[in-house]
Amino acid sequence: MYLKPKKSLGQHFLKDRNIAGKIVNSVEAGENDRVVEIGPGTGALTVPLSQKFPDLHVFEVDSRSIEVIGQTCPGVVVHPVSFLDADLASLREGVSGNLVIVGNLPYYITSPILFRILDQGMLFSQAVFMIQKEVASRLVARPRTKEYGILSVQAQVLGRMKLLFSVSRHVFQPPPKVESAVISYRPGNESYPQSVGDLPVSLEQFKRVVRTAFQQRRKKLSNALKPLFGDEFPDRFDAGRRAEELEPGEFVELAAWFETLHG
Repeated sequence: MYLKPKKSLGQHFLKDRNIAGKIVNSVEAGENDRVVEIGPGTGALTVPLSQKFPDLHVFEVDSRSIEVIGQTCPGVVVHPVSFLDADLASLREGVSGNLVIVGNLPYYITSPILFRILDQGMLFSQAVFMIQKEVASRLVARPRTKEYGILSVQAQVLGRMKLLFSVSRHVFQPPPKVESAVISYRPGNESYPQSVGDLPVSLEQFKRVVRTAFQQRRKKLSNALKPLFGDEFPDRFDAGRRAEELEPGEFVELAAWFETLHG
């Protein structure tokens, strides 16, 4: 069944089986784990995923795609809602293992999906996404680079992000205007093994400090954070530095200091 990609849904269907195979092989899930795919489209990933992982759930809002998946992968559980509106905790019901998430993400909702995954703590053991290469670069960017920003800090504080491989725009129908890349994210790291659960500050306060600092990234921290901190600033920090100069963990320290003083 041929599907004409819908611009309104940001659809660019993967047509290269080799790339699909590389993505599926990047998914680390066992027989007791549940795999969740976002936006299966024509089933380029769904078919090989269903052949390898028996417990597969997909989230799809396009009724045409739902019909295709129903015909080609009858054993797959289809959720006809946006992943952004899903009750993710319910996906753990009846699962003795982990949840692993995978998807070729529409560019226009990539950031909301990534931020939602980051906020989930240890709900998922791994996420493998094909995303815009520019966004992938931001996820792994280091301080003092132009790519380093809010997404970099949150991803690197809450987990481990790895850029797996680049993908040409010509493997899609229709070809997007940009190149893509596949990334793997795992929650938790050496500093915060339980991800959100180990932060010494509330997630919302941490995110608030990061957002405020980067809203005026070229300003000194003392000025950029003035809307939150006023004239106060912790003595152990150089208030003359800029947000783009701080290591991800330093934002946690700043947020924890602020929360201790102001709640």
